[in-house]
Amino acid sequence: MQVRGLRAVRPQTISALSLMLDAIAITMNSPLDERYSRQILFAGIGEAGQRRLLTSRVAIVGCGALGTVLANHLVRAGVGKIRIIDRDFVEPSNLQRQTLFDESDARDSLPKAIAAERRLRAINSSIAIEGIVADIGPRNAEELLSAHDLILDGTDNFETRHLLNDAAVKLNIPWIYAAAVGSYGVTMTIRPGATACLACLLSPESQAAPQSEETCDTVGVIAPAAGVIASIEAADAIKFLVEEIEERDHTQSAETRLVSFDVWTGQHHSIKVARDPECRVCVHHEFRYLEGKAQPHVTMCGRDSVQSHERNRNLDLALTAQRLASVATNVRQNDFLLRFTVAPHEITVFADGRAIIKGTRDSAIARSLYARYLGA
Repeated sequence: MQVRGLRAVRPQTISALSLMLDAIAITMNSPLDERYSRQILFAGIGEAGQRRLLTSRVAIVGCGALGTVLANHLVRAGVGKIRIIDRDFVEPSNLQRQTLFDESDARDSLPKAIAAERRLRAINSSIAIEGIVADIGPRNAEELLSAHDLILDGTDNFETRHLLNDAAVKLNIPWIYAAAVGSYGVTMTIRPGATACLACLLSPESQAAPQSEETCDTVGVIAPAAGVIASIEAADAIKFLVEEIEERDHTQSAETRLVSFDVWTGQHHSIKVARDPECRVCVHHEFRYLEGKAQPHVTMCGRDSVQSHERNRNLDLALTAQRLASVATNVRQNDFLLRFTVAPHEITVFADGRAIIKGTRDSAIARSLYARYLGA
């Protein structure tokens, strides 16, 4: 199901937001001097950098553990226009780590994008904040992401991240990848045409590529891990946005690094990621996720079931069963398949990645369940 946005994204909307941004004082005045005074004192930003922040446009995709921290930092920093895109609603299990929500949001099952917009407007009423309730996909990604200076990753699955990578490279918009699970997280800034992209990072030849299939729904996640990674991502975003436009445009070749941090062990690493000279995305401009060709093919499979034809995986069924034991019920596994229940859904997955999700006829729910419990 494509979650229908509470607000349609039309050219008139973008035009209205542009007018709102124009209304923001570009010349620093006393109230703004006071609000951002400590930030302006920082040599890396200064008054000129603050002006650039006030005229910047950022899209945050996903408003969970990462996205809420990102949005909070950037709204307080004075980024002029922030669009938050999320299809989900607030649940009690979110409150442990998703910092913009409270019990009333969960009780009312408010869409995350709307709950975040309301909270953020109360934090900083001088900037433009737009919550969009939407399931970002091949049909709407370019419309939702275009006309922004930077795209930030607050998602929880690699299917969407590959889509963001395709869209960012095609639109020539820098974006920052981030992920957190357990006590560990990673982030990497991507400048199309200048640095390695996500497809370069995840190519079989890359030594920096994350190998884990763990997800927050199988091994959990602690709030400090998401908070640290999102804070690094936010700092990199601010650093990029305060650059002069000419400085950004003349960055023809740059080094990017995959930064990782484990808040439980204290281990942290920074690994240089090289561009793949044969990258399908940033070299050959093959945008399979954006064109809908690489998204797992999902079809109806009998009554109240969806089959996901995601193949070419080599799942370790026994290891997957062990990971699921603490979060699912009726976990059963043999040499050919693994079956488990996450009420009200029953999921059967085969070693090649094909899965049958029983208990829904909604392909979006099926893809979400697949990503949450089996990875992407």
